[in-house]
Parts: sequence; structure tokens; C-alpha cells
Amino acid sequence: MTLSTFEMSGVSVTFGGLVALSDVSLTVAPGRVLGAIGPNGAGKTTLFNVACGFVRPDTGGLTWRGTELRRLRPHHLAGLGIARGLQELGLFDRMTVLENVLVGAGRHAKSGFWSSLLGLTKDEKALTERAMTQLEDFGIADVAQRYPTSLPYPVRKRVALARALVSEPDLLLLDEPAGGLSSAEIDEIGTLVRGLTERMSVMLVEHHMDLVMGVCDEIVVLDFGRVIARGTPDEIRADPAVQAAYLGEEVAGADR
Repeated sequence: MTLSTFEMSGVSVTFGGLVALSDVSLTVAPGRVLGAIGPNGAGKTTLFNVACGFVRPDTGGLTWRGTELRRLRPHHLAGLGIARGLQELGLFDRMTVLENVLVGAGRHAKSGFWSSLLGLTKDEKALTERAMTQLEDFGIADVAQRYPTSLPYPVRKRVALARALVSEPDLLLLDEPAGGLSSAEIDEIGTLVRGLTERMSVMLVEHHMDLVMGVCDEIVVLDFGRVIARGTPDEIRADPAVQAAYLGEEVAGADR
């Protein structure tokens, strides 16, 4: 697997008369974690949606592995080696945990995913083993045959992450990975994300400062759709403009 660079260059997005993003540029370097933060309404969700292909920018563009991504759509991501983890999880309630993770492994199937899931091809065993290994890595192999609705939220979150990672992406896009988790669970997510950097790059949109400051190599700060600061966690903590616009004493006095 080749680690690759993801770039946004001069991206602007407007919705009617509202400027959601204005001339935003960023780079997710190989084997690095980039965090995007900002107050409510800063443009974080729009930024994530542009990266995933849900929203097409009015100006500017995206580059992946040195190639411009024109007319990117979410269904293109898997084939590009990009995976995403959504805040709302997006699990299929009528499929077992194992079947949900197998959806993420579909790009590795030599034939169609649904044929593999139904046991009609020779690669079914390999895909199932791949999915089970991912569940074991997350410590949730014991719930493989259960349905997501029967599981607590933190476990469902692990299922969603397992589904994203089973495809062995080069780039992982995460939207609010700490949402709804306890402090101990957030620490576990942080350890997981840092451990991924030998295999992939990560871009996360997050509001939980402990996670952002603990796992990110670089942080981009948005305010009213514009980038007002970028740098390492220490540089962001010390930036007066960031403190005034968003972070305040919570991060200025953080110990991570």
C-alpha cells in the first residue's frame, strides 16, 4: 500500500447567499493526521462533505495521489482507496455486524460484493476472514452475528470504524469520531488513530479538544468558512487569534 497525499486548493462553497467555505486549502500528508476544528457554523461539516464528494465546490479543487478529483462522488471513494467514517454511523440495522463490515470489504472482492456475501464465489472465505480479523482488532468479534440495534452506541461506533478500515484505505476521513463516547473510549479512539499512520493518512473533523490535541500532527482552524490558523497542536494552543475565535482557556491551558 502506497501512502499518498490529499490536497484541497482554494475551495469555496456557497449556499444561496451564505458563504460556507472561502478559499480553503489544506494538505493531508502521507502517514499524518490532520484535524479540522472550529466553532459551530465555521464550515467543518461542509469541509468534510467536500472531501467525501457530497458537496461540489464552487471554486477550487481536490487532488489525490497527484491527480485532480473532478466530479467526485461518495461512491467513488472506495475505488480511490479512501474510506470515511460518518458521525451518524450509517450501519444497516437488518444486517449483522459481520455483514455490515463485509460491505466495507467489497472493493477487495474479485466478483460482486453481494455474490460474495451470499456464498456464491470462492473469495467469500477470504472476505469473511478479513472482516473477522478487523472485528478482532477492535475487540468486538464476539458480536459478529448480532444486529447493530442490539448494541450500545460505543460498540456500534467500533463497528462503523471496522467497516471503514476493512477496505485497507490509504486515506481515512473521520467526522466527529469522539462523539457520544466517554473519556476512556475517546482515549482508545486516539490510540487507534495514531496507530493507523503507518498504513494510511487521516483527516478528522472534531470538536473534542483532547482528541484533536492528542492525535493530530497538524490542525486547521476554521472560522466563518475561512482558515484563520494552521499548525501543530502547540502552535494552535498558543495562537491568540484561535483562542479569541474559538478555543479560549479550554485549550490554552490543556495539558496534552
